[in-house]
Amino acid sequence: MKIRIGLGYDVHPLVPGEPLILGGVLIPHDRGLKGHSDGDVLCHAIMDSLLGACGLPDIGNWFPPGNSLYRKARSVFLLREICEMVREQGWNIENVDGTIIAEQPKIAPFVPEIKKMLAQAMEIEVGAIGIKATTNEGLGSIGRGEGISCFAVSLVFRDG
Repeated sequence: MKIRIGLGYDVHPLVPGEPLILGGVLIPHDRGLKGHSDGDVLCHAIMDSLLGACGLPDIGNWFPPGNSLYRKARSVFLLREICEMVREQGWNIENVDGTIIAEQPKIAPFVPEIKKMLAQAMEIEVGAIGIKATTNEGLGSIGRGEGISCFAVSLVFRDG
């Protein structure tokens, strides 16, 4: 059996007038993430971790920010496409793990809903998804509440 891991990272600024979407779930907050798509840093980091594990180019290659087709796209749907691509390459998704870094809002109450949404999009079990949230302890732009970032790792495997 061949096993690979991949690491993904994303960051977007928080701005008024945008919805805050993490893992495909709308989180009540006075600001949201600015991005070409919906700015969902969790989905973006997971996608890049999966692509990296498979040795494929990053999400900007597949969903270019200059392409109007992806303007305000729901990242959870883009994640679904990436998972299909991963499977077409002969890989199986064993698990993913993400850490969201944000001063506000508190993410923990939304983790079960986020995991359920991601499991549906990725067609894997809820138990194969780890989601954690932490703060940046007031340090840097994330610590000042200017944005939200996320790290994700994925494990993929194939027989032979």
